[in-house]
Amino acid sequence: MNETFLAIINPAAGGGRCRERVGAALDRLRSAGIRLETAETSAAGHATQIAREAYGRGYRKFLAVGGDGTSYEIVNGLFPESGSQESRSQVSGFGSQGVLAAEDQVATLGFLPLGTGNSFLRDFEDGASGIRGLERAMQALEARRSRPCDVMRLTHNDGAIYYTNLLSVGFAADVAALRHRRFQGLGQFGYLLSIFLGLARLDRRPFPVRVEGQGEFDSRRCLFLTFNNSKFTGGTMMIAPDAVTDDGLIEYVRWGPIGRLGLIRNLATLYDGTHTRHPLAERQAVRRVEFQLDGPVDVMVDGEVLTLECRAIDVLPSALRVVV
Repeated sequence: MNETFLAIINPAAGGGRCRERVGAALDRLRSAGIRLETAETSAAGHATQIAREAYGRGYRKFLAVGGDGTSYEIVNGLFPESGSQESRSQVSGFGSQGVLAAEDQVATLGFLPLGTGNSFLRDFEDGASGIRGLERAMQALEARRSRPCDVMRLTHNDGAIYYTNLLSVGFAADVAALRHRRFQGLGQFGYLLSIFLGLARLDRRPFPVRVEGQGEFDSRRCLFLTFNNSKFTGGTMMIAPDAVTDDGLIEYVRWGPIGRLGLIRNLATLYDGTHTRHPLAERQAVRRVEFQLDGPVDVMVDGEVLTLECRAIDVLPSALRVVV
């Protein structure tokens, strides 16, 4: 297998700041003895194509240069969303029962967080050290420090997608979809405006789901459901404080039909993780979740907004190594 890192660069990440800063970061890594090759993306989905083709050529080490969206696309290149079960097993390194087939099939993913959002990396920061973001990611690469990481698989009517951070439906997805479709060019103001409009509408509705061990689908109305591998979203929001990235489990968080005033009063608890103590909140760690939806819904997955008819989420345990 090729021991060289393939750095997949989204030059537009971070409002174009990635293009300006990536050269110095790559030079530092090369000076530390890390072998690198580079490829730039030119459109949405391009990182997936680059990663998939490179994996087929024997690359097993990848570097996501950008934000959460770049990492998400690379992961989906390593775990194809189409094709036969046999081809998926060959590429991901997992057999039909989800059992790891061979160590040399498992890819390693490092990060140069030069984009707008880098929520996944927050799980691994040491607050006491004061070293965060790009510097901490660089130090992890220089130290050759890696660990196993689960990969979540969502199957839907048209195939499957894979993620390492979280997938949400309900309020969070509604806000993200509104920003993406109407206020994308307004930066942080667009995000705040989307939250305000989301509060005004506050569509609390059912998303029927059944987790392992339950006989019936849960069709109660809710503010949101989120299915997590790691703790953070939006950079600083600790939506799943009990999530562990290598425990082989989905951290499922549900917040029931809280009202506008209640949500406003408790908004700060979403940032320190104490929202899970609210009387309308629930959490479970499970291996599989099934959906019984009437049709496609907006989902937010690792910072991306998609419209999908979800069927089920399961876990590929330790399917990836991450440099953190």
